[in-house]
Amino acid sequence: MAAEATQKTFDIPKTYKAAVYDKPGTISTQVVELNTPDPGPGDVLVRLTHSGVCHSDMGVMENSWRGLPYPTQPGQIGGHEGVGVVHKLGPGSGRVKVGDRVGIKWIAYACGACPPCLEGRDGVCFNQKISGYYHPGTFQQYALAPANYVTPIPDSLSSEDAAPMLCAGVTTYSALRKSDAKSGQWVVIAGAGGGLGHLATQIGSRGMAMRIIGIDHGSKESLVKECGAEVFLDITKFDDKTLAEEVKKVTGGLGASAVIVCTASNNAYAQALDFLRFGGTLVCVGMPEGDMVPIAKAFPAMMVAMEHNIKGSAVGNQREAIEVLEMAARGVVKTRLRIEKMDKLTEVFQEMSEGKMQGRVVLDLQ
Repeated sequence: MAAEATQKTFDIPKTYKAAVYDKPGTISTQVVELNTPDPGPGDVLVRLTHSGVCHSDMGVMENSWRGLPYPTQPGQIGGHEGVGVVHKLGPGSGRVKVGDRVGIKWIAYACGACPPCLEGRDGVCFNQKISGYYHPGTFQQYALAPANYVTPIPDSLSSEDAAPMLCAGVTTYSALRKSDAKSGQWVVIAGAGGGLGHLATQIGSRGMAMRIIGIDHGSKESLVKECGAEVFLDITKFDDKTLAEEVKKVTGGLGASAVIVCTASNNAYAQALDFLRFGGTLVCVGMPEGDMVPIAKAFPAMMVAMEHNIKGSAVGNQREAIEVLEMAARGVVKTRLRIEKMDKLTEVFQEMSEGKMQGRVVLDLQ
């Protein structure tokens, strides 16, 4: 789909619609009407047209991530994969123009000056603002955003296809880069049929020339193979021991150079280290809900003997976001998605909670 036509001036309504978490701790959202904000210095007002729905949004809504410092409050606007058009500029926001199509990511604001930012680690900015958690998210028709941190959307990429790239896409691309796996090497994607996993499979196989082993429920086999996995393993047909044996068998007895855990499962992390070859890397992406549990089998003696690595990957930086959007614009990666309206958000979360979702849901906010 071609990029939406833009114009230089827009009629901005006094009120707009947003989906809020009305009963945090449960799966419940409500569509409300809010006053349209005016952009302050350095900010822009974005008319959002689409927003992806991420598993992270559910964790924030249900207060099920024990690692978050504060419980989510009623009235929180969720969402962090927003795409729209700049409708108004605040003073000193000359980096973008009215009519530009831009994206708002999980990190809604990064300062650009703290030690992590200076090293390109936007995801751990000391002064960050998180979209959808104590900062208004993208499940709304209008949002304020810093002009110097919105992400430009390529003209040839539709807004619904761009939205999931702003979290699922950039997160998995950054994780694959952090894995240090080289082209031609084996990489295991745990949760390969999910919102993050099916993008990791495409990016790894088609964008980075890696050999992908996808692990997920058998119902997702066709999706995972369509996304470029060379091998699919049905998680329901193995126990932990035989699953590791099968990975070793597929990889010529050595194991994979990297494992990217995209699913929010403690058991997936417990299995992962047994998949690795010498010098291999486990990259942590999916965040399990409930009480925090250490990664099982991360025994120092084995880590030393096999020179294994464990890395965390918190989204990606602005450069990686631009690169993965360009990948999508070239057709290297395409989200398997369906479109839903804002008033269907609670049902979408229920489907996600039951583990039935394949690919991604994008909300049409128009």
